[in-house]
Amino acid sequence: MKLVSYRHGGNTHYGVLKADRVIDLSTRIGGRYPDIVSFIAGDGMPVARSIYASESGDFDYADLELLPVVPRPGKILCVGVNYADHLEEANRHRGQNRPPSAYPMMFARWPESLTAHRSPILRPRVSTQLDWEAELLVVIGKATGRYLAQERALEHVFGYSCMNEACLRDYQFHTSQINPGKNFEQTGATGPWLVTADEIPDPQALDVELRLNGRQMQHGNTRDMVHSVAKVIAYISQWMPLQPGDLIASGTMGGVGFTRQPPIFMQPGDIAEVTIQGIGTLRNEICDEPAHR
Repeated sequence: MKLVSYRHGGNTHYGVLKADRVIDLSTRIGGRYPDIVSFIAGDGMPVARSIYASESGDFDYADLELLPVVPRPGKILCVGVNYADHLEEANRHRGQNRPPSAYPMMFARWPESLTAHRSPILRPRVSTQLDWEAELLVVIGKATGRYLAQERALEHVFGYSCMNEACLRDYQFHTSQINPGKNFEQTGATGPWLVTADEIPDPQALDVELRLNGRQMQHGNTRDMVHSVAKVIAYISQWMPLQPGDLIASGTMGGVGFTRQPPIFMQPGDIAEVTIQGIGTLRNEICDEPAHR
C-alpha cells in the first residue's frame, strides 16, 4: 500500500492511495489514530486494508497539498558516505585516501528541514552551493529496543520512500561537524508516498536514480551500500532505541555536484527527480527562499 500525508481544510491528514485517488483515513479512523505516526505505532494496517477494499477515494492525488511522508518524525538519522563510489569521489575531491568505515557514519536532521513531493526545495540566501543526494528513506514501524539483532532488523521497518537529502556544501564543511549544511529549512524532500515494506521484499536490490532537468546525475543500486539497511538499524539500536515513525536516510551514491569539475549546484528553476525502483518518483522544483524569512 501507498500512504500519503497532506493538508486539507487547514489540518494535517493521512490517507491511502487507490489508483489516482486518496482515501482519507483521518476522517475514518482518526479517533483511534490521529496522525500517521500513531497509525504506524498502533498497527493500523489491518483496518486500513479493510477500508481500502471497500471504499473509493475522497480526493484526487494530483490536487492534494502533500506533506513529508512523516510530517513530524521523532528522529531523522542519516548515513554518510554509504556507497563506495561516493567515498571515492569525495576522497578524490579532497586529495585523501580514506578507506570505508567499519561502522556507519551517522548524523542527524530535524523535522524543519523536510519538504514534500511537488513542494520546492529552498536555496537559502546565504549559499549557492545547494547539492543533491538521492537516497532510500527507511521508516521505522516497531520500537527496536536496544541491541536489536541485525537479522531481525527489517522486521521493524514499516516502509520506504524516496529522499533528496539536499544539502549546502559550504555550510557542511565550515567545521568537522556537518549538521549545519544538512539542516537548512525545507531542503530534505521525501515522497512521493510511503510504500509499505511488504511491497519491497529486499531493500538491497533497488535501482536509484537522480535526474536534474532530465539529465541523469546519479544512478546506482542499493546492493552497493557499504552498510545495509539492516546493519544500520542494528547499529543505531546499540546506542539509541528507534521508535515508530523515525526516519533513516540510508546514504547516497556517487554523482553528487560538488565533486564534479567544474562543480554543479542546483539553481532556482531546476527540477530534481529521485526515482527508486518499486517506489516511484519524487519531484521538486528548486526555488530561492522567500525574502521575508
